[in-house]
Amino acid sequence: MDGETDRRMRHPGSDVHMLVRMRLPTRHAVFDLLAFTAGTDAIQHFALVLGAVDRAEMLVRVHSECLTGDVLGSLRCDCGDQLNESLRSIAAAGRGVLIYLRGHEGRGIGLIGKLRAYALQQEHGLDTVDANVALGQPVDSRDYTAAAALLRHLGVQQVALLTNNKSKAEALIRGGVHQIRIVPMQATVNPHNAMYLHTKMQRLGHAGIGPAAEISDVA
Repeated sequence: MDGETDRRMRHPGSDVHMLVRMRLPTRHAVFDLLAFTAGTDAIQHFALVLGAVDRAEMLVRVHSECLTGDVLGSLRCDCGDQLNESLRSIAAAGRGVLIYLRGHEGRGIGLIGKLRAYALQQEHGLDTVDANVALGQPVDSRDYTAAAALLRHLGVQQVALLTNNKSKAEALIRGGVHQIRIVPMQATVNPHNAMYLHTKMQRLGHAGIGPAAEISDVA
């Protein structure tokens, strides 16, 4: 068995298929925009890359698609704030990668499923976890295989991961990205997202990580 075959077996779906690469000027910086698929998954994901990739630690944000927060400016979640904070941080550092994973709406239940969960929260006072369960949906079915595959494809060896979600770091480790340091993000609380943020911390294990934390290899 050659090394490439062995790598694919240890990390299924690790093959990255690059669809396009172009320069994208934004209000934060001029990024390289990549569109890609990973493994046998046909979902087209995106990434913004700034600066040279080398052995040094890079800021990385693995961001789940959120139409309501990222595009429409919804105050029900902190997704849009995290997206913009990540781009600002990467631009300030002069190098980094933001991976935008599609198919992650509502922690994997889809846009319509998420909107139905929102309706249950409004009508019955459920939190985001109980609303998903009431719909017969998983609490969180997101998969980060594509993100890990892209980081390996780009040659990123040391990651400073912008997240409050420790399980995201652990998923990347299982995908073969082993040197990860968590960089917590500051949430902006408002009357519309206070319960959501509380639920993420108390029931989903987000935040409460404190200063930049080292994550050990759990693979």
